[in-house]
Amino acid sequence: MSDLVAALCDIAGADNVQSGTLVHDDDTHDEALTGQPVVPLAVVRPASTSEVSRILALAQDERVPVVARGTGTGLSGGCRPVDRGLVVCFDRMDAVVEIDEENHVAVAQPGVTLRQLDDALRPSGLVYPVYPGEMSASLGGNVATNAGGMRAVRYGVTRHHVLGVEIVLAGGEVMRTGGKFVKASSGYDLTQLVVGSEGTLALVTEVTVKLVPRLTHTATLLAPFSTLGLVARAVPPIVRSGIAPLILEYVDALAMDGIAKEAGLTLGIPEEVHAGTAAYLVVVLESALADRLDQDVEHAARLLASLDALDVFVLSAGAGADLIAARERAFFVAKALGANDIVDTVVPRAAIPAFLAETARLAAEHGAICSGCGHVGDGNVHLSVFQPDPERRRALLGAIFRVAKELGGAVSGEHGIGTEKQRYFLELEKPATLALMRRIKAAFDPHGILGPGRLLDATDAPTDATAGGGQ
Repeated sequence: MSDLVAALCDIAGADNVQSGTLVHDDDTHDEALTGQPVVPLAVVRPASTSEVSRILALAQDERVPVVARGTGTGLSGGCRPVDRGLVVCFDRMDAVVEIDEENHVAVAQPGVTLRQLDDALRPSGLVYPVYPGEMSASLGGNVATNAGGMRAVRYGVTRHHVLGVEIVLAGGEVMRTGGKFVKASSGYDLTQLVVGSEGTLALVTEVTVKLVPRLTHTATLLAPFSTLGLVARAVPPIVRSGIAPLILEYVDALAMDGIAKEAGLTLGIPEEVHAGTAAYLVVVLESALADRLDQDVEHAARLLASLDALDVFVLSAGAGADLIAARERAFFVAKALGANDIVDTVVPRAAIPAFLAETARLAAEHGAICSGCGHVGDGNVHLSVFQPDPERRRALLGAIFRVAKELGGAVSGEHGIGTEKQRYFLELEKPATLALMRRIKAAFDPHGILGPGRLLDATDAPTDATAGGGQ
């Protein structure tokens, strides 16, 4: 293995390869609450597509597993290393290559953080509108998990904005898919196949994303409700009202208390209203015109009142921004409070009342507390699970995911499967679907070196004997 490390040093430079005791702790895990850190054989930080190509050619020749890493903000174990494997970390590939204002696209390397991209785009009046709640997240990580976030109710998720990618296949072949055009009907859409594949098909070395105009006028409404069911039932009328909310979030009372306390927020909710509140609906509106925004706020306030909100509060600009920032920190609040796991399952929007009711029943049955918030506008429910016993927690999570699937949903809405939700994904997905995914995996990565142990079952990863034939 020393020869392999030496070869990596020849490719990327000795200063950009760490092995043994030189591997930094941050490179051994992501932000998932479960699972143990793993020290890989080596962490290599390439500076170019050419270097990535040479690294993957070497890895395939030596049959060494490879895990891609962005900034490590994921919540599913997706970038956790493999024992005696390589981590390809993209933090040196962090350039915004091009901002094309005429075509409303940007081209960037995978290590660019969302904050870097947003800052670069600001002078143009354009924005990449996918905000998964952590601006230090990398664009490559967003592509890997098909990240969403609070703005998905209006703008969709990562795959709705990725127009093309440059990828390196296992073995080192470099390919480009898609481009600056917004539609095509020419063969299989390989770009969208890569989006959400969690680094198991190829490593992304450049991304072309679609941009939208940056709207400058926003307003935040906060509506308390007496039950979670009423919150969920209020969402369809709001979505079809035509006001096109930028954000449509539910936050249960326990989670709201936690994030408000952590952020030092004073929302001005009267005590008698707060006492009768089970959950809050947060509605953020945006517009290019101030008077149009005022009309939408008035319309939304009337609508919320008619949908049995206990009251409707229009927050000041500062208070609204502070609330959204605090909501984005909800995971860290839950972590500080001792949450044992995080769920980000998704169901059809209309199924949220039934899902939340069944989740509450299951939590009581398994002696757990499930509290949270979520992108109620697109059915993505985030739950902090408090149950320290691993077996009871696994049983509870399995039951929650099963209910989500039965209601027409999926295990993960935006965090990805990674290593930590793999068992539930494999148990609940149809065998024929898994078999097809494995055949696709074999076509991209015939020796199974990319991202083993996540998404698909590692024991079923392609080998020399099965390469090209699938299972």
